[in-house]
Amino acid sequence: MTDSPIFRRHRQTKIVATVGPASSAPDQLRRLLLTGVDVFRLNFSHGTQENHGEVLARIRALEAEFDRPIGVIADLQGPKLRIGSFAEGAVALRSGRVIRFDLDPAPGNEDRVCLPHPEVIEAMTVGSTLLLDDGKVRIRVIEKGPDFLLGEIVAGTRLSNNKGFNVPDVMLPLSPLTPKDRRDMEFALDQGVEWIALSFVQRPEDVVEARGLIGDRAAIMLKIEKPAAIQHLDELIELADALMVARGDLGVEMPAEDVPSLQKNMIQKARDAGRPVIVATQMLESMISSPSPTRAEVSDVATAVYDGTDAVMLSAETAAGAYPVEAVAIMDRIVARVESDLLYRSIMDSQHPGLGRTTADAITHSANQAARAVSAKAIVTYTESGSTTLRAARERPPMPILAISIHDTTARRLALSYGVHTVHVAQGINSFGEMVQEAMRIAQEYGIAGIGDRLAITAGVPFGRTGSTNTLRIVYLEPEQE
Repeated sequence: MTDSPIFRRHRQTKIVATVGPASSAPDQLRRLLLTGVDVFRLNFSHGTQENHGEVLARIRALEAEFDRPIGVIADLQGPKLRIGSFAEGAVALRSGRVIRFDLDPAPGNEDRVCLPHPEVIEAMTVGSTLLLDDGKVRIRVIEKGPDFLLGEIVAGTRLSNNKGFNVPDVMLPLSPLTPKDRRDMEFALDQGVEWIALSFVQRPEDVVEARGLIGDRAAIMLKIEKPAAIQHLDELIELADALMVARGDLGVEMPAEDVPSLQKNMIQKARDAGRPVIVATQMLESMISSPSPTRAEVSDVATAVYDGTDAVMLSAETAAGAYPVEAVAIMDRIVARVESDLLYRSIMDSQHPGLGRTTADAITHSANQAARAVSAKAIVTYTESGSTTLRAARERPPMPILAISIHDTTARRLALSYGVHTVHVAQGINSFGEMVQEAMRIAQEYGIAGIGDRLAITAGVPFGRTGSTNTLRIVYLEPEQE
C-alpha cells in the first residue's frame, strides 16, 4: 500500500481501453486509470512483444501504487487475409468487370491479382462473396479452378496493394491461431496477463484448441466477428470465459442492420451464462481526431449500457487518438448518466436471467433480493476462483459487489465484470467470522459503507472450499465500543 489515494468507481459498467502510442507512457497510463479505465487491452496486431512487455510492467506498477487489481487483455491478431500487390500500386474497378484471383505472386493489374491463400481458394464456391478493403469492394465468385477464382465486381471503384479481405458466407479451414499468435500468446502468458482474446473464432473446435495450449494460465475471451461464430454462439459461450462483441468485422461480413439485434442477443446470452461481455469497436470513433464525440456515438455507447453489457471498449480512440484521456472521461460520463436513469434499472431487472438450480445460484439470487430489501451498501463475496462473484454480477444488482480474493489473478480477472470492486488480500482468511470482519473493514476503507450501513455477505461453509457458496448473512456496521 502506498500514499496514493484509494478510489473506487461510482458506476457498474466497466471501461476497457486499448494501449498504443498515444497512451503507453507511464503518466498517460496513470491518467487513463484515474479517469476511468478498469481494464487495459494490449493489441498484438500492432507493436512488438518488447513494447507490450514494457506497458504491462507499467500497468503492474500502477496496480501496486493504487493497491487496485487491474485486468489486462492480450488481444491476438488472428489470421489476416490479404491480397497481393499491383504493378501500379492500385487499380480502378468498374461494376460488371471480371477480375482473376490466383496464386501467382507477380504484381497484379486490372485483370488479375494474387490471392496467396490456397486454402481460401479451395473453400470458395461459385456464388460466394469476397469483401475487400473493409467491405468497400464486393466481388461475387463466378468461376473456380484448382488454383484460381474469377470474380465479378459487384461494387467498388478502387483497390490498392495488400488490402485485407473477408469471406462472409464460407467456413474457412483456418485455425484462429497463426504461428505469430502462438508466439505472442506464449509471451503474454509468460508475462502473466489475465485474458487471452482470440480473433476470428469460427467454431467450438477453435476454442478447444486454444484451451489445450493455454490451460489455466489465463482466461479465454472470444471475439465474435464471423457469421460462422453466430451459428455456434451457444456452444462458444459455454466454452469461453468471456465474450467480445467485435462489431467492426461483424459489420463488414453481415448486413449492418443485423448488428444491433445481434449485439443485444449476445449480451443477453452472455449474461444468462454468467460470462462477462464487452461491446467493442467504433464506439467514439470521431474522438480519434476530435475532442468531442458525435451525438450518434454517445447514443451508441448508451445503448450498449442499456443492453446490460459488462464493459464498453475504446480502441484507436485511446491507442492512437489525439484525445485518449478525454475519450475515457466522456465514456465515463455517458455510462454514469445511463445508470442513473430509472429506465435503466427497470431494464436490468426485467431482463433478469433464469434462476440456476444450484445452492450457490439460490444463495446469490437471495443475496441480491435481501440487499435490496435492507438497502445494503454492497454485496460482498469471498472468492477463490471468481465463480461466486460472477454469479452476483449476473444478477446486475444496483449496489456494488465487493469481491475479496487471496488470488491476484482472480481479482484482476474480476475487474472486467459488472459492478465488481475487487480487493486482493495477501493473507488467507480462515473462517466466516474473519471474512465478515475483513469485509466490514474493507468496505469502510474504500468508502463503500460506513457506520450504520448494512452489507449482504455470501460465502461457503465449511469455509474456503471452492464452489461451495451456501451461506448468506446481513451485517450491520456498528460503532466500535469504547
